[in-house]
Formats: sequence, structure tokens, C-alpha cells
Amino acid sequence: MKKRVPALVLALALALTVPAWAAQDTPDNFVRSKTYAGQFSDLTPESTFYDNVAALYAYGLSVGKADGTFGLRDQLTVGQVVIFAGRIRSLYRTGDAEAGPGAYAAENEAAALRYLRYLQSEGVIGTELDESLSTPATRAQVAHVLANTLPEEALPPVHADLVTQAYASRQFITDVTEYTPYYQDILTLYRTGVSVGSDAAGSFLPDQPITRGAAAAMLTRMVDPSLRATPDWDLGKESWSALGAAMGDLVPLGTYIAAPATAAEIDESVRYMLASNQNTLVLQYPSLSVTSARRVMEAALAAVKTYCEQCYNTVNCTYSADGSITLTFSAASAGDQILTYRDAAMEAAIAVHDALWESGEITTSMSDYEKARVYFTWICDNCVYDYTAGDSSLSHIAYSLFENGTAVCDGYTGAYNLLLKLEGIDCTALSNNSHIWTVATLDGTDYHIDTTWGDSGPAPNYDYFAMTAEESWQHHSW
Repeated sequence: MKKRVPALVLALALALTVPAWAAQDTPDNFVRSKTYAGQFSDLTPESTFYDNVAALYAYGLSVGKADGTFGLRDQLTVGQVVIFAGRIRSLYRTGDAEAGPGAYAAENEAAALRYLRYLQSEGVIGTELDESLSTPATRAQVAHVLANTLPEEALPPVHADLVTQAYASRQFITDVTEYTPYYQDILTLYRTGVSVGSDAAGSFLPDQPITRGAAAAMLTRMVDPSLRATPDWDLGKESWSALGAAMGDLVPLGTYIAAPATAAEIDESVRYMLASNQNTLVLQYPSLSVTSARRVMEAALAAVKTYCEQCYNTVNCTYSADGSITLTFSAASAGDQILTYRDAAMEAAIAVHDALWESGEITTSMSDYEKARVYFTWICDNCVYDYTAGDSSLSHIAYSLFENGTAVCDGYTGAYNLLLKLEGIDCTALSNNSHIWTVATLDGTDYHIDTTWGDSGPAPNYDYFAMTAEESWQHHSW
């Protein structure tokens, strides 16, 4: 017998009119088409979520409950979350909140199923919530449904650096760990301004059920940038001194793609691995040859090198006839000791960071540009180029610079990028066939920074600090 899911209340019914100008795949489709004028008897201007619930009505995403209330304190079910997410996705995609789910409607079944099938067809969620539609939704489940409802261009990660630093330092969002269900989705809500948590510490309360009022806050922040929240967190000079911060915490979260076909998709899978603090990536392709396996291996290694602060620069590849390819990353002669070297590099970088704050060389009043220059100086003053380094030398990774005071270009760049990321400065590595250097976003502007060549004389050469792309090209093309 086919299992039926109890019908969901009519409280979530929509009364939408489709604007004539609706276009495909644009946040411009999010328009307040109605005016809230006291339609919900339990909602007053003094209510905690007044602005959000009123906006939910104005955007046509809810008409409240049959008794004329919104039900601020009522629990939301998984199915109701799915309905809301399906409507937001369809409104973004088509300009009509019901057009997408409507294509999956069937007689005599719970309304939530059409929205579930629609979200699944769009790749927003899988089948993991199929048996939970009628149960109260946990806040973690809400995060899982909402995190991929809109693409990044509609819901950009505007607080990515702040959240990464706050989470990794374990000062904020401390009730979420890598063992928390859907923890990456939870962090996505913080990065995009959909959530700032439930208290001063940014606690998410992932296992607790969510109320309709709290859900309204998250839902309307997705469709209305003016309602998005900014964390009020003072990380201060000791933001990385707490134990538990790992290198993987510095990597923007990626999505696992089993058979990445483009450089961007390979980067997604690589970031998924790195953010999980792993060094093994298993991919699946329908068929593999020696040549195609080598292409995958080289592409993955190139992606890893853009995150050279992670201390990986070699890869071992094994593959089987069933299309499974396993990539194991390490560094030079590190072998199985790579994780030990990574931990040591992280610990040493945190010590440098904290010492510069303690000495007053870095302060809260400084711009990103000024902080990056201080770290540039520190690198040049505390390292010498290792002219004896061979291909297997540890001088190719950040560990050597911190522990031995010697490095070559990828060691210089990795160590510098690690320090910048500890400061919450977004950066990556750029390379050509013979050299690698930093590209960092300082106060909203992208700059090229070459610590290796900046350390080529008796004193730091700031000609190689904060170069424009055109200036950098004159020194090393790519």
C-alpha cells in the first residue's frame, strides 16, 4: 500500500498573481505584491518577528492560518518548510510561486509532495527527508532545505570571511561542529545573512524545532536583501587562540560532485574535501583510461595548489575498471606525516598572528591593506629562500617557513595566505609554469602580492606588495 503523508494545513496557501514582467532566474521576481494591514490577529508591531511575518505576507508567501492568526509560536513541519522553499525557488525561477511545483501535482496526495518532487528535480535536496514531512522540523533540517534553494547570485555569501573566522576560532556558533547534521548548510545561512543565531554567541540550536515566527525571519531574508542580518561579533585579537581551529576551516565550503567535468566543478569537490579536513577524494566516472585518469589527477592537483596554505602539493592516483578514482594528496616527502605537518603549520601561524596582535603591530583600526603589509614584512623578515630545495623538499609547503625559516615560492605563498586567512582576508594562489604568488582582496580591491620576490634583497621590497594585475603581469605572466 502506498504510504500517504497527512495533508498539511491550509495556512500556507498562496493567493498569487503572476506579474506580466516576470522573467526566468532572477531575484527581480521577488516583489511585495500585497500590503500587510493587520491580517494576522496574533501579530502586532511589538511582535519579535513583525517585520518578517509582514514581509512574508507582502511577498505572497503566506496568508496565515484558517483562524486568522499566523501562529508565531507554532512549530513548523518539514513538509511546510519544503512548501515554502518550493515556492521561493519557483518564484525565482519562473516568476510564479506555484508554476514549478504545479507540474508535479497529483490527485489525492499531500500537498507537500509536489513541492518535494519539484525541489528534488531542481537538485535542491535529495530523498533524505521523504519520510519526515509530517514531523516537526529541526533548525538543522530547515538549514538543509534552505541552503540550496537559491543560487549564489541571488543569495551571495556576504559574510563568508567573518563567519569562517568566527566558526573556526570556536568563539561563535559553538553548538555546531562537523558532526552536526547538515553543518555546512547551517554555516551557509550565516554566510548569506539568513541567520545570525539565537543569542550573543551565535548559537544555532540545530536539534531544536523551529517556530513559524523564526522560520519567517529566515525565509524573508532569502528574498529580501534589506532584511538580511549582519553578525554583531567582535572577534578581537585572540580570535584564533582557541584550540580546535583547523586548516580546513579556512576553506570556503564546496559541494561534492562525484564526476566533476569542469575546472569549477573540480574546485567544488576539492573544497569539499579540504573543508572536511580530509586529504582523499574519491570520484566516479563511467569509464576511465590511463589518459583520462591522468587528466583528472592533474586538474585536481591544480585546484589544490590554489589553496597552497593547506600544505598539499602532490597527489597519488589509483583507479579501477568500475570508474572509481581515488586521489590522495600529500606534500613532497611528507608522506603519511602530512597531517602532522599541517597541524604544526596551523599552530605556528596562529602563534604569529597572536604575537602581532599582542605587540600592537596589528590593531582593530587597521585596514586589510595595512594588515596584509604587516604580514608581508613578517614573512620577508623571518624567512630565507632555500636555493638547495629539490622537488621533494618540505620547503615547498608553509610548514617549512614557520618551523625552519626556509621556503621556496609555494612555501612562501602558502604561509602568507595562511596568515591572511587567519585575519579573515580572502585570498588564493595564482601560478604559472615556474612560480606561484598571492591574489588577495584587500578592502574590496584585488591585489597581487609576491612575498618570494619581495624577499629577494636585504630588506622587504614593497614593489611586490599590492600590485595591480597589470603590474603583476610585467613581472610574471600567467
